[in-house]
Amino acid sequence: MSTFNPFADFPATDDPAVSNVVNLAVRRVARDLFWSGWKITAIADYIGEKRSTVETWKQRERWGEADATDRIDAALEQRMRVLIAKENKDGKDFKEIDLLGREVERFHRIRARAARANGESAGESAGSAGRDTTRAAGRKSRRNAISEEQSQKLISAVRDSLIGHQHVWYANRAMRRRNILKSRQIGATFYFAHEALARALETGYNQIFLSASRAQAHVFRAYIQKFAWQAAEVELTGDPIILPNGASLIFLGTSSRTAQSYNGDLYFDEYFWVSNFATLNKVAQGMATHKHLRMTHFSTGSTTTHEAYSFWTGAHYNKGRAEKDRVEIDVSHTSLARGLICPDGQWRHMVTVEDAVAAGFDKLDVDELRQHNSPADFANLYMCDFVDDTASVFPFDAMKACFADSWVEWDDVKPLEARPYGLRPVWVGYDPALTGDAAGCVVIAPPSKPNGEFRVLERHRWHGMDFEAQAESIRTITQQYNVTDITIDATGIGHGVYQLVRQFFPRTRALQYSPEVKTRLILKGLSVIGKGRLKFDASMTDLVQSFMSIRRSMTASGTRLTYTAPRSEDTGHADLAWACLHALDNEPLEGAQRARSTVEFF
Repeated sequence: MSTFNPFADFPATDDPAVSNVVNLAVRRVARDLFWSGWKITAIADYIGEKRSTVETWKQRERWGEADATDRIDAALEQRMRVLIAKENKDGKDFKEIDLLGREVERFHRIRARAARANGESAGESAGSAGRDTTRAAGRKSRRNAISEEQSQKLISAVRDSLIGHQHVWYANRAMRRRNILKSRQIGATFYFAHEALARALETGYNQIFLSASRAQAHVFRAYIQKFAWQAAEVELTGDPIILPNGASLIFLGTSSRTAQSYNGDLYFDEYFWVSNFATLNKVAQGMATHKHLRMTHFSTGSTTTHEAYSFWTGAHYNKGRAEKDRVEIDVSHTSLARGLICPDGQWRHMVTVEDAVAAGFDKLDVDELRQHNSPADFANLYMCDFVDDTASVFPFDAMKACFADSWVEWDDVKPLEARPYGLRPVWVGYDPALTGDAAGCVVIAPPSKPNGEFRVLERHRWHGMDFEAQAESIRTITQQYNVTDITIDATGIGHGVYQLVRQFFPRTRALQYSPEVKTRLILKGLSVIGKGRLKFDASMTDLVQSFMSIRRSMTASGTRLTYTAPRSEDTGHADLAWACLHALDNEPLEGAQRARSTVEFF
């Protein structure tokens, strides 16, 4: 094997700077050969150095510890040097140089991000001509590393990002117990995610996020990760997220298997929409038993029959107490609009959509919301009124039996993969959009055995889409799932969507609505839900509201019973519920039966 000399034509010199450059070039060649699979002895023979010298370079510069990113980065730079040194370049060379340059830039951004997490400068991580580049790359950066400067920047960013009513929450963040009844879509989850991060950085106390399901709890996690990166270029990973000061950000569903054995500040999200609230709340409050910890309950209102209603009104506090120890709590908007410390020790705050907008929250148009919702729905969804669901065909007490924690219980569903349910069959129910309404689409996994459980894998509400766009959205679902049945309400305006879907899914079933068809759908829904056969993630509160909005009524002639739902911006015309009932209709009303043999023996 001939000896390699990268500077064979370079004039001899005693200049130390030149010697350093030559030595660095030789070391880089040796390193690249090692990463290409060469043995140390072969490398030493090729470059004309002693084996012990090459072995020293390998140990000192930690060639063997470099990860794939370092090796690819080095290969890119090596190829760039070859192309740049080429005398006569053609168009292909220039294109490759441009591509390699963009890739090198991307890898340097990755390296700079790792350097920030490790408290180094980008130059220290990337190295220079006079320093070893792989030594810094060989170090293991600390996960979720946050410098003191970044920590202060995050804490300040929380304060600087407050909008309207959030200033009230921030000013009362030191309250031991907070209980907040709020309008929809006023940034509560967004705000409390940021508040908790700042609290963890300031105190080192754990922050616990308790939601109806793990999927809903991870909305907090996503907000925290995005905020940390945007505000201070801090990359937070892990579940739980563990900060350098020892504080953990813990994201839990309401399963009894996970909602216990933790200690820290508690944030209980949408507590009016969880089942078995009384029992769960005892466990939840136990997490923040120590006097230095805080607990915050916040939610939109559901029904007056929910277990949490007495927690809001204070009736739970009076239970079992002597007459002289009971308290009266005024939970009217007049009393709680500015926040109030109540006799039971809770700081209560009621924030309607009008309160939020008046305080400076400019992301909602109250007049538009009022126009597109019935008075009853507007009052419930945005004005903190509770619903009396006694007239509902599907009251909340019935629907809560459908709640599941899909991340924990459904290990065969992978929502982040290209095919979330593999090749197993699904059914699709669709309720087309009317003027000013939203289209509802539900993807259901049918039972794997007769009279087993139906599981809602996805639900969608599509606004302002024409027939072609609605049909194309359904086509996308058929590309992600093994769809074996699609059922569409083809009455009136739905006929156009039905005709388009039939072109790529000929087996599509059409429903022509009538009082008899509606009755059949409702009876099937009552049967499936009543037997505990319908399950969906507990975070799907819009699906619950959609079912709850269905009421019994009479036809225009007043002679026949039918079913209707008031139209609203959030629940539509009960579109998600009807879409779900359409899919369930693929199973006979009496339920699936095992196939019976037709063979007779004599």
